[in-house]
Amino acid sequence: MADSSSSSEQKYRKYHPYQDLQIPIENLYNLPTSPEFLFPEEAAVQRRSWGENLQYYTGSGYLSGAIVGGLKGSVDGLRAAESGDTLKLRTNRVLNSGGSTGRKLANSLGTLGLIFAGLESAMIYYRDTDDMVNTVFAGLGTGALYRAASGVRSAAVAGAIGGLAAGAAVAGKQVFKRYVPI
Repeated sequence: MADSSSSSEQKYRKYHPYQDLQIPIENLYNLPTSPEFLFPEEAAVQRRSWGENLQYYTGSGYLSGAIVGGLKGSVDGLRAAESGDTLKLRTNRVLNSGGSTGRKLANSLGTLGLIFAGLESAMIYYRDTDDMVNTVFAGLGTGALYRAASGVRSAAVAGAIGGLAAGAAVAGKQVFKRYVPI
């Protein structure tokens, strides 16, 4: 029996697709570590495009709003439970409250992200530079536009808060880059 198994192994040879290439197989899979670009102009730019900014800020705003709002609504639903409620009724109250609050906050933060991304990309396009001034003015404009329907005073206050928040985020990022070794 040992002879028959060894003869069946000799009958077939293993397939090797790279045997005629005369190069080491390791060289076939050396992938580049830097990003590849179709045009050299794209390689010179070290920032996200307006479409990527739009997706990033809108998506992260919506997702964080949904998570925070869902958690806050669930806690509110737990607190609103009455002593005579059944487990099914309490669960329903928590889910409804979490879904409602999460949806509202997610839509609000997603809208803020959309406005911010549009304003920041427009500032980068018109100023032809990417610096912290664009981010601060985009935050200022986002707050003012978001609260514009509530009146001039409300828009001015919201614009100031948005500008300060964007400035604090930029300053925090610079401090984080400088003092946190990654």
